Amino acid sequence: MQRVAEREQRDGRKQREQRGKGLHGLQRALVCAAVVPAVLIAAGCSSDSGSDDKTAGDTKASASESASPSPTVQAAAYKALPQACKALSKKTLEELAPEAKSGKEGSSDEASTRGSCSWSSLDNNGVKGSQFRWLNVSLLRFESDASRGSGDKRAQEYYETQAQDAKSVSGAKNTKSEPVAGVGDEATVVRYDLKKKEGSFRQETIVARVENVVVTLDYNGAGLAGEKTPSTESMDKLARKAAKEAVAAVKKANGSGTAGTPSSAPSKSASKSPSKSPSGSSSKASGSPSKSASKKS
Repeated sequence: MQRVAEREQRDGRKQREQRGKGLHGLQRALVCAAVVPAVLIAAGCSSDSGSDDKTAGDTKASASESASPSPTVQAAAYKALPQACKALSKKTLEELAPEAKSGKEGSSDEASTRGSCSWSSLDNNGVKGSQFRWLNVSLLRFESDASRGSGDKRAQEYYETQAQDAKSVSGAKNTKSEPVAGVGDEATVVRYDLKKKEGSFRQETIVARVENVVVTLDYNGAGLAGEKTPSTESMDKLARKAAKEAVAAVKKANGSGTAGTPSSAPSKSASKSPSKSPSGSSSKASGSPSKSASKKS
């Protein structure tokens, strides 16, 4: 009996120990089971959060790209041009072309962007000789364009081309060029002599830029039938005066020169000049002078 009782006690201890082990294992399993879902949940949350962040990032990037501003250029300072035939005062015209009755306006279907006017003067003294003068003022205004640049930049490119063209006249002799101070934002004078069958002509071309407008003034003269050719000094002085007055007329047409915000001179560019040029303009002496002289003589 005693042995049976001892065996039962040992068996009971074993069972208790086994149950203890089982409970411990179950507790561990439950703990693990509880931990696993938590980990899965945490992992799931982490995964979802990353996806949301990525989506948010893509949305922000997309929004940033769509919000990027399109290229813009500075608005042109001047919006109008003066009438070319009224760009010079009566007094100035009497000095440069004393015998001219009126100016001949160049044809243009875009008066707000281009215009020109010319004056012919012939002081005819028959066999005693005559003095011929020819004056032309051309105005060209450039608008700002997103694909082609600001009005100032386009005008500056055209200004350079006009000045270069004035230096490249066929048959010109004694060609000289220099900057002109006090006329617009920048200006260049080109002078040369040109021999024609009517006589020896002296040419002055002044190209000036004021903001987005280019003014080209051509002035030439000749002594015919034995008269003396006008001096370079007198021609140059009068041409500079007229060019300065034409630039002032551009400013006045836009509100006494206060239109727009003054811009710094644009960087020089090797780009070619715009395809259009002022109607009736001429930067070469080979055009009107000789023809006019021959008709008047």
